[in-house]
Amino acid sequence: MSKASDDRAMTRRDFLSRATKAGAAIAATGVVGYWLYDRTGPKAQTVTDLVSLPDFSLPAVGRKMSIITGSDRVKTIDRAFAALGGVEQFIRKGDRVLLKVNAAFASAPALGATVHPQLVAEVIRLCVQAGAASVTVTDNPINDPPSCFRLTGIAEAVQKAGARLVLPQESFFQPTTVPGGALIKNWPLLYEPFRGINKLIGIAPVKDHHRSGASMSIKNWYGLMGGRRNIFHQDIHNIIKELAMMVSPTLVILDGTTTMMANGPTGGSLDDLKQTNTMIVSTDQVAADSFGATLLGKTAASLPFIRKAAEAGRGTMDYESLNPARDHVE
Repeated sequence: MSKASDDRAMTRRDFLSRATKAGAAIAATGVVGYWLYDRTGPKAQTVTDLVSLPDFSLPAVGRKMSIITGSDRVKTIDRAFAALGGVEQFIRKGDRVLLKVNAAFASAPALGATVHPQLVAEVIRLCVQAGAASVTVTDNPINDPPSCFRLTGIAEAVQKAGARLVLPQESFFQPTTVPGGALIKNWPLLYEPFRGINKLIGIAPVKDHHRSGASMSIKNWYGLMGGRRNIFHQDIHNIIKELAMMVSPTLVILDGTTTMMANGPTGGSLDDLKQTNTMIVSTDQVAADSFGATLLGKTAASLPFIRKAAEAGRGTMDYESLNPARDHVE
């Protein structure tokens, strides 16, 4: 797949084609997890239509982090939350939770290019167990969205776990501008899934990236943007910094059970992967990515977007200053 076709703008014709494919995919697979909003079509947008995301962080909880080793994603994510005092520290009864997953590519979960469905299902279960009133899952994939969610196994995981999956539609995007930013100005943001949401969790795998050097927690927010996102790669480190400025999550989950060491972010071969058996949960996305860099054999200092995000006040590169809780599960 060429970079030119990697991220082309969603024209009305593209949208209608995608909607047709979505209907066919749902009918063929019997997956009923696609709970979509009404298809009213695009709305005229002006500067007065600008939206921004609320701050989903929990200042009272503070900056926390856990680093758990082990090969079983369910066990490591459970222990990661337990080490931080339980998921109830972050998700309370009645909360409406949005999980922003990385489902960018139409590939099998074993290839490590996307979030693993087992992890998604377990996080949903934990949120429901904590009393969440609703759990929604979304992303704006690079490849055809219905195919991405189906082939990665995420759609089925969401359905079985009792959450809802929201696929991108043209009418779901609203323009946003990042205050103090230079790149994200009047840019389409996948805003509709955020309506009524009061907690946000980002879930991403640890991957190599041919331009930024790594794709982890902060880069995951790229999947909230619409339009011709490919032009962002011309200034990749600053755009990732602005993504960190745009989104203040409740927490992030960085899955380093397997790490894509080369040919990222798409990969395509098991030879690209290394078993690193690590799960990271943190309220600080910069700290999470700083530790995630070590799984790639890199340092936070070697990835300019981490330094830039830290300098913008979005977190700390010194993850050890968070006194991360560490444990191992068999």
